[in-house]
Amino acid sequence: MKIFVTGSSDGLGLLAGQQLVEQGHSVTLHARNAARAEDARRALPAAQDVVTGDLASIAETREVASAANALGPYDAVIHNAGVGYREGRRETVDGLEHVFAINVLAVYLLTALIAQPKRLIYLSSGMHRGGDPNLTDAQWTARRWNGSQAYSDSKLYDAVLAYAVARKWAGVCSNAVEPGWVPTKMGGASAPDDLQQGAETQVWLATSDQAASITGQYFYHKQPREVHPAVRSTEFGDALLAYCARLSGTELSAAR
Repeated sequence: MKIFVTGSSDGLGLLAGQQLVEQGHSVTLHARNAARAEDARRALPAAQDVVTGDLASIAETREVASAANALGPYDAVIHNAGVGYREGRRETVDGLEHVFAINVLAVYLLTALIAQPKRLIYLSSGMHRGGDPNLTDAQWTARRWNGSQAYSDSKLYDAVLAYAVARKWAGVCSNAVEPGWVPTKMGGASAPDDLQQGAETQVWLATSDQAASITGQYFYHKQPREVHPAVRSTEFGDALLAYCARLSGTELSAAR
């Protein structure tokens, strides 16, 4: 199978790529810039290729999608790229809040622009349960900045995207994953969960026969786990898709 993994120059993305290659699959990695791409190539020389582009930029995200399509089509896309909650509020080149731009809008835009695979996997977090399903101030221009809340919101939105895509694209298996609190740069060295296990569910959803017909679900260590009620809301899912379409200038197409 051919799989594209975003944010895969290190951490869970790279680990998922390594597990996929070990299973005999063809993997395309993604890195933010050329230096990170070289790191990825050294870490996983068996990868088919590395696509480069900063997902904080709408223009570069479009370039990532174009480059990925040139190397595809893919059987699965794992939307792993993301940033954490320890940074202060800052704006991207497009004037968007940084956490939202990378964790949510780039994920939406790549979903819309990359040729539809058979399977889509979105990285969420247990922190999504503390997310606020309210798009009124999604860019944090009116509220006092709270990095933990912004991250929780973004991971809620990722799960909402997974379910909304599952409803919109009947022929694509779209699911969300909670990898656990694992010792990556984002999670920190003291994180208690197992790193290897943190990538296994993404790989399983992307490749296994068992997961070939599973869609619109949320998993933790290959087991279904309950989600924030907003994740199942068709109304909020449609609102998030419309919001992302407005910000990016790209609508999610009908199923092909």
